[in-house]
Amino acid sequence: MSVRRGVTALAVAAALLAGAGCAETSGRDGSGAYVDDSAITTMVKARLAEDKTVDADAIQVETANGNVVLSGVARTPLEKSTAESIAMKVRGVKTIQNNVALRP
Repeated sequence: MSVRRGVTALAVAAALLAGAGCAETSGRDGSGAYVDDSAITTMVKARLAEDKTVDADAIQVETANGNVVLSGVARTPLEKSTAESIAMKVRGVKTIQNNVALRP
C-alpha cells in the first residue's frame, strides 16, 4: 500500500507541474484563480495520499476560489476529520466543506 501511495503522490505532483503552466483563467475573478484552485486541489490530494490513516482513493477534492469541498467515503469519523484537517493546512485554502460520508 505504501508504494501505491508514493506513486499516487508522485502522479499528483506531476499533474500539478504540468497543469500549472497551461491552465486557462478565463471566467474567473482574478488572473491565476484557476491555477490556484488547481494547485490547491492537487496539493490536498497529495497530502491525503501521504497520510497512512486516510484512504485517498475514496475521497474526492474540488476547489473553487479557495473553497475546498471534500466528498466520498471514510471508514471512521477519525479518517473523515483527518482529511478535513489535512486540507485546512494547505496554503490558499479559505474554507472546507466536508461532505465525506461514513461507510455503514
